[in-house]
Amino acid sequence: MITKEKILDIIQQKIEEDNYFIVEVDIKPGGRIVVLIDGDEGVSIDYCISISRLIEQSLDRDTEDFELEVSSPGLGQPLKVHRQYLKGIGREFEVLCKSGLKYSGELLSVSDTGFVLKEEKMVKSEGKKKKELQVIEHAFIFEELKSVKEIIKF
Repeated sequence: MITKEKILDIIQQKIEEDNYFIVEVDIKPGGRIVVLIDGDEGVSIDYCISISRLIEQSLDRDTEDFELEVSSPGLGQPLKVHRQYLKGIGREFEVLCKSGLKYSGELLSVSDTGFVLKEEKMVKSEGKKKKELQVIEHAFIFEELKSVKEIIKF
């Protein structure tokens, strides 16, 4: 049986040596293997192909049939690992808390336990007729979050 641990054993050293990181390895029903990798400068299709070939060469199709997908996380996909947060500093994100509250803004900093997001919004101040731009920094703890997705602007 193909396991997540077996796939990690095959690729982890190579990916780390090449200065990339593993976002997710998932073994789905029917022998479908999904491997998501990323890098600080992104990941090329050629690199995904090389990792796919490394996995295929290490597994025996005669023993077990499988379908393999190796790619980088798609645009709009939620962040899953700490290094993705570090890569995203300075970019715009939408944060959905487990409480149901939503925030959006620029990712300012990341720690081992959470991150800080700078939100800019127009707020009507007491005693004033016009709304004013207000900058609020929100600190989040990873365990309190449902999802964090990059906001894509065109």
